[in-house]
Amino acid sequence: MPEQLLAGLKRFRRDSFPRFREHYARLVQEGQKPSTLFVGCSDSRLIPELLTDSAPGELFIVRNVGNLIPPFEPDFGYHGTSAGIEFAVLSLNVKDIVVCGHSHCGAIQALYEPPRQETPHITKWLELARGARLSEPLSEEVLRRSEQRSIVLQLERLMDYPMVQERVEAGTLCLHGWYYVIEEGSVRILDVESERFVPGP
Repeated sequence: MPEQLLAGLKRFRRDSFPRFREHYARLVQEGQKPSTLFVGCSDSRLIPELLTDSAPGELFIVRNVGNLIPPFEPDFGYHGTSAGIEFAVLSLNVKDIVVCGHSHCGAIQALYEPPRQETPHITKWLELARGARLSEPLSEEVLRRSEQRSIVLQLERLMDYPMVQERVEAGTLCLHGWYYVIEEGSVRILDVESERFVPGP
């Protein structure tokens, strides 16, 4: 077991858990009732609870490589991200879905590199972001724009989920695109009317 994780568990038991003991007990008794589904990248530099200063029970989190949304497929395959969306919307009745991408995303950079045969699952998964790739010469600015374009693509794909589309159209569910700039500690939020990411709070 990694020593740093064991040390972290000790600190959690000693410092954090006592502060939230009653809160955890209430969450167990009453069940979780998060209002937001947060779809984020698996990147270790993105910590949703830290970014949003959320307490236990406030966010239902689905993370994967590139914060990508697979197409809705009404079959009986193994669809982890889709199952998370389905559970959040139908069972938890979340009111908001945030798709949060970030700067310096390895998944987006990989769109501009030759496919690697030794990573067939990653190569296949990244097809979900292929539409974000620009035809311009590669640069840092092109990567930043591609990262933001991918967020928009994922939001559009979310609307192909019948339960999402139904609730968005009924006004009981809202979709949000966030772009986390790691080096600034800031979040830019998609403004649907202007189709631009604007500074958040």
